[in-house]
Amino acid sequence: MRIEFQVEGMSCQHCVVAVTNAIRAQLPSAQVQVDLVSGRVTVESAQPVDVSLLKTVVDEVGYTVTGVPSGAPH
Repeated sequence: MRIEFQVEGMSCQHCVVAVTNAIRAQLPSAQVQVDLVSGRVTVESAQPVDVSLLKTVVDEVGYTVTGVPSGAPH
């Protein structure tokens, strides 16, 4: 499963690491790519992804998921 979403508030490499680590804490085998310039985060995982959980963990580390994630089941 591949999910892409926007994250606001990231401004440096520390932000990238914080978001990546927060997601990997919930999905250890996931591949996480963060594009700092665009604010785009891509998560690829063989296991099901709980989109609301991803939003929560990103919020908990101080950033905001905006928009509707693409690739998320409806």
